[in-house]
Amino acid sequence: MTTDALRSTPYLHPGFVALAHRGFAPTGLENSLAAFEAARDLGYRYVETDAHATSDGVAVALHDASLDRTTDGHGLVARQPWRTVRRARIGGREPVPALEDLLGAWPDLRVNVDVKSSAAVAPVAEVIERTRAHDRVCVASFSAARRRATVARLSRPVATSAAQPEVASVVLAARTGVPLRRRRVGVDCLQVPERVGRVRLVDRRFVRTAHAAGLAVHVWTVNAVADMERLIDLGVDGIVTDRADVLRDVLARRGRWRPLPS
Repeated sequence: MTTDALRSTPYLHPGFVALAHRGFAPTGLENSLAAFEAARDLGYRYVETDAHATSDGVAVALHDASLDRTTDGHGLVARQPWRTVRRARIGGREPVPALEDLLGAWPDLRVNVDVKSSAAVAPVAEVIERTRAHDRVCVASFSAARRRATVARLSRPVATSAAQPEVASVVLAARTGVPLRRRRVGVDCLQVPERVGRVRLVDRRFVRTAHAAGLAVHVWTVNAVADMERLIDLGVDGIVTDRADVLRDVLARRGRWRPLPS
């Protein structure tokens, strides 16, 4: 599928987008540099991560607002300086990475960044600027305001992913048959779950409506082979997965796996 988004956004290559969710971490080291490196070693061009900010304004690649679940540290990231957060160990082994370390470590890696808090807006934008990573990041957030505030601080355009109100506009257009223009949605990607509760969000009408508006559809978080196969057959443009190894094998069998050059 070739959409306006794929033609105009360097982040989105014209092929299936396989996104390693928080890197590839079967041993529980999500969002560590080791997990991102493991995804890259599998050949992944894309990884997904999240961003919070420390009390002194350092953007960190971490999903939770707190250190408690994934590290041996404790407390809210936003209430601690970087010198404290950096000592926490993911799974008791790997340090919490600064977002700048992730963007700087592998210049060929494309990174989907979910801005998790208002405090992270300026630090994330500053990291993108310092690393000149504009062409290889996609800025996402559940809050459209946070995403827009991040993008507004950048000197060059980046790819963007829809928040809930924008996704809702595509769902409405799909169900009513009213044409939707990409300019009205204002993003490049729809990164969505297949279902919200009992309601199926991603169906053939949704994909067709998104594509007609020039929007790519990426579905998260998909770990079962049968689900991957069904979504690929439905025509989605990408899948976010915890099982980067499984998705790679599915795409390879279909002749759609495009690994990073070795």
